[in-house]
This record gives sequence, C-alpha cells and structure tokens, in this order.
Amino acid sequence: MLNVFTLANGRLFQEEIENFEELAGVQPVWVDLEEPTPEEKSWLIGRFGVSIPQNAVDEDLEESARFYEGDNGELHIRSDFLIEDGDTSRNVRVAFILHDNVLFSVHDEDLPVFRLLRLRGRRMPGLIEGAKDVLLKLYDMDAEYSADSLEGIYDALEQVSASVLKADVSDTDAGEALAAIARSEDLNGRIRRNVMDTRRAVSFLMRTRMLNAEQFEDARQIMRDLDSLDSHTAFLFDKINFLMDATVGFININQNKIIRIFSVASVALLPPTLIASIYGMNFEHMPELRWQYGYPFSIALMLATVIAPFWYFRRKGWLK
Repeated sequence: MLNVFTLANGRLFQEEIENFEELAGVQPVWVDLEEPTPEEKSWLIGRFGVSIPQNAVDEDLEESARFYEGDNGELHIRSDFLIEDGDTSRNVRVAFILHDNVLFSVHDEDLPVFRLLRLRGRRMPGLIEGAKDVLLKLYDMDAEYSADSLEGIYDALEQVSASVLKADVSDTDAGEALAAIARSEDLNGRIRRNVMDTRRAVSFLMRTRMLNAEQFEDARQIMRDLDSLDSHTAFLFDKINFLMDATVGFININQNKIIRIFSVASVALLPPTLIASIYGMNFEHMPELRWQYGYPFSIALMLATVIAPFWYFRRKGWLK
C-alpha cells in the first residue's frame, strides 16, 4: 500500500496512490509504504529517483547500516517502533529515507504512532511544515506512546499489588500475578529498547547538522523526554522484581503449609503405628490372648496417641 501526504492550508492531506500517473501528479512531503510491492517500488524510482533496499526492514542489519548517507545524498535511518496490542507487545522495524525534502517510510504493518500523526496532522494546522518535521514528530509521538505504555504498566502493577499484598494469597492468585508480572516485564523491556533506539536516531539527526534552529530545539526536547522515561523504566524494573519475589515467597509459604500438614500427620501417626506393630506380634503374654478387652484397649490406646499429638500441635498453633 502506498500513501502520499501533501500539505494543504497547513494540514496534512492523505491520498492513496493506485498507479504511477496519480503519483506523478502530486508533490508530497511524506510517502508511506506499508508492505510495498515491487511495482510500487519501481514507481518511486521513476518519480523520485529513490531506490528502496531489499533489506530495508530486516531485523539483522549491522549497526553501521542503521544510519548512513546514500550515494545520492539521501539519508537512511532504521528505527524500531513499539506496538502494544492487548497482552502482547512487539517492536516493528521502520526504514526512513529522506531525499529532496520528501520523507519515505517503509514498514510491514500499520503503527499506532503513524495513525496518531495522520490524525493530528489533519486536525492541527501548522503542525507539519516539511519532511523533517514529519520525522521529528514521529519520534516525538513515539516517546509519547512509550510514556502511555509505561502508565499502563503502572496500572497493571497496582492491580497485581492489590492481589498479592493481601492477607491470604492462593496458588491461583499467585499464578495469575506471575503471568501479569511477566507481561509487564516484557513490555517494560521493549519500551527501554524502543527509547534507546529513538534516542540514537534523534541524536543522529542532530549530528547531521541538517536541522534548522527550531527543529534542533524540538530534537533536544525529544531527547529530554526520552531521558525522563529512563527513571520510570528503572523504577518499574525494581517494582517488578519486588512483586516477583513477593509472589514467589507466597507460593513457597503455601507449599510449606502443605509440607507442614504431612509432617504433623506423620509425627502424630507414629505412636499408633508403633502400638499396632507391637500388638501384631501376638506374643503369648500379650493381653489380647488372655483378656477379652485386649483389642478394644489397643484401639483406644492408638486413638489416644493420635489425639494427644494433634491437641498439642493445635495448642502450639502449628495447624493454623
């Protein structure tokens, strides 16, 4: 899919291109390609002289291939953008090419940050003035999206805290808490990676000296926003570890309760087992052979030896 964005009265106007003639008749500031076909890539070569690399959105690019200047003066940038979809999250690679005041973006799926920029670009006149503004606003909204995701982690961990730090935690509650903690830790790690990648991209733009004074200040503000997110991710990492240790501790306590029951039962049943084994020897002088109440007496004795330990353990509070 190939979408072009032009400026009309200071607003970002979107057009979906279906053939080369439509592309030749527009002067865009942003060309967005989602899963582009070879034909659509050939249109860009014929219209703008820009060639999209075959490995533009590969995940195994070398570090030196993420930010570089092409032979024709175009600027190539590879950045990761976060997608949070319910209980799952992932980072999606996007390839940017800045050439002749036109920004080209290539990605395999639609991104929340891109949708947000399209929406704001239509509603807020003057937000976008050129291709570099589009790129900076994408990074700015990426930082904003990461901050929103961090707020979601805060809310999720508050619910986990309420379920874990209560009087009685069952194994079911602990299992659900561990699953929620694992999801939060995975998302927090992806946010940290996304923040690091965005910081590198914005820093690269600042070093290229291609930004004017206002854009350079916008880039510095983005860097400050990204720096502020680091302390939140570090705090969440510590809180996740605390809740993980607390949940595992409650699981161990529940397991110890089960082991304690078996330990108490084995100790309490040891005396009647001893009595039964002695009476089972059937020696000639044992009372059951000469005394008619011998067997009832042995049964009563075994019951007494069972009740006495349980009464003692209960008094000590070991059965609670």
